[in-house]
Amino acid sequence: MKSVLIVGAGGFIGGFIAAEALRRGYETWAGVRESTSRRYLTDERIKFISLDYDDPTRLRDQLSGHHWDYIVYNLGATKCVNFMDFNRINYVYLRDFTEALIEVGAVPEKMVYMSSLSAIGPGDEKNYTPLDGDSVPRPNTRYGLSKIKAETFLQGLPGDFPWVILRPTGVYGPHEQDYLMMIKTIDSHLDVGVGFRRQMLTFIYVEDLARAVFDALERAPIRRKYIVSEPRAYTQSDFRHIVSRVLGRRLVVPVRLPLWALRVVCKVSEKWGAAKMKAVTLNSDKYNIMAQRNWDCDVTPARNDWGFSPRVDLEEGIRLTVEAYRRELADQKNDKK
Repeated sequence: MKSVLIVGAGGFIGGFIAAEALRRGYETWAGVRESTSRRYLTDERIKFISLDYDDPTRLRDQLSGHHWDYIVYNLGATKCVNFMDFNRINYVYLRDFTEALIEVGAVPEKMVYMSSLSAIGPGDEKNYTPLDGDSVPRPNTRYGLSKIKAETFLQGLPGDFPWVILRPTGVYGPHEQDYLMMIKTIDSHLDVGVGFRRQMLTFIYVEDLARAVFDALERAPIRRKYIVSEPRAYTQSDFRHIVSRVLGRRLVVPVRLPLWALRVVCKVSEKWGAAKMKAVTLNSDKYNIMAQRNWDCDVTPARNDWGFSPRVDLEEGIRLTVEAYRRELADQKNDKK
């Protein structure tokens, strides 16, 4: 039985990665903070290790004496109250963790680092050429900048450090909140979009991403970067029709807002969040992400190198997400009785 440590296991994606590790028969370790919720880590077979990312010396002590065959580094922040936190959480924590592994002799056989398509930044918005591994990174969000900085650090490590970088596109599924908000809006008979130019969107269902992580650990060559996405793009209209069909909503009114209106809303929301010391969904980063017109991407290298092949298309993934959401609502109602 091989062992795997999942760093950042407590979140939406981390829980699915842990579940996939157990399905494949791995000795599964979850690296979490003392304060991390274990809501999605309830299987009694999971072993836990507490990691203090803010104290490099303590982190080295916590890792000392351990060795895992594989590591999945899934720790990261997608929204922060203070944008300086992106650098600390997405770059400094990775740097300190990796250096600690080297110092205590715990470098694994392979480590997958979960980056993001945002590390590449805007693509071709004239001819809509798909983003690929040769695209020159020019991230236009603080989140994307912190991710490319982390990627650059890994690439600068000695040649024997066995990293693999995955750059997933928009990840959705049960427990995820941003896409669920869009689904709820369509469920209320409205489809709110921004911008009047065509926008191509890409998605990856969370279970497909978890499978991709372990396929990459088991088969991908080291020191390579891969985009992970369902191998087709969708327009906003495609997304609306799929969601409304799954929900059984025959009438959904599309509403388009100009980009300047979205910018104003994001600025106001960001200032409100700063005043309340609360991370908000709508902020300057989110504006740039939503304004980007071309999220189409090429997954051919992942398919050729280690057989990446998503099983769940958007319609099936939305159906599974809606079913999980409705079950959760039903459970909440039963708990109140």
